[in-house]
Amino acid sequence: MGKTSAYKDFTRRLTLLVSKHPDLITTTLSNIFTMRLIGNKTHGDLAEIAIAEFINQYMYDFRSIHVGKDLYRAKSHEEDIKIVNEITEAEFPVSLKAYGDGPLQLSTDKNFRMFPRLEQEKGVVQNRKKIQRIFADPAFTDFGEINVLPLIYDEKKLRCNIFVFDYDRAKRRTVRIAREEAGRGRKHPVYRFYDSDGDYICEVRYGDAAANALQRGLWTHTKNGLKYFDSITNGWIDYSHNLVLVKLFSHALVSSQAGHSSALEKIKEDIALLKQRSGLKQ
Repeated sequence: MGKTSAYKDFTRRLTLLVSKHPDLITTTLSNIFTMRLIGNKTHGDLAEIAIAEFINQYMYDFRSIHVGKDLYRAKSHEEDIKIVNEITEAEFPVSLKAYGDGPLQLSTDKNFRMFPRLEQEKGVVQNRKKIQRIFADPAFTDFGEINVLPLIYDEKKLRCNIFVFDYDRAKRRTVRIAREEAGRGRKHPVYRFYDSDGDYICEVRYGDAAANALQRGLWTHTKNGLKYFDSITNGWIDYSHNLVLVKLFSHALVSSQAGHSSALEKIKEDIALLKQRSGLKQ
């Protein structure tokens, strides 16, 4: 089983788990997005260890390992966690994204190849064979091979979603690729992909080596490209802020390791109780 197939099998299993036990993912996402009360960027890093632990605790056929930021430069993929299927022994990397409802980066295109390849087309591409050649080009090798798991939140409405972008559907339905100039806050042009209905699919942003890695690469939009996403949570779910968790963090940072050990034992007991209530394996 290839890494992409293994990831799709994982997302199917995760969707099934969430459908049977929505309270588990709601609790976890509520805790993750509560971290925004501590800092606007805090939730993103903590989402990585939270989802890794969620997998280890509740998906008994899978094991997850948090890769860690210290390995960033040595990474061969844009991964945050590595997941192992305990049955098939397949291993695959996953990139976690915790974004607001809107623009979503799927890949940084760190080799700066996508945008320069599209520049060779000099304008709008509407020929199906040309589009197929673009997707088959080595510059687009990573298109669809990066396993991105986006945790999307709408802070105003206190709701969240887990969206998965369908790369295969995007490639099949792309009938037009258009170069659009800078504007609306953009300093650089973009190449946008559209389907036969004229609906937005995704875009490739400026890819020169001088471009900001946090801005270049393959992007989409959770509102404009909604028909190219599958929702693992079967739509939006409401979440609430866990103020007790914020207090727990603040107290933990000024307490000793002995106190942490005692609190951890209590938390493990709570997880065991959640499993028991849900009928999951202990």
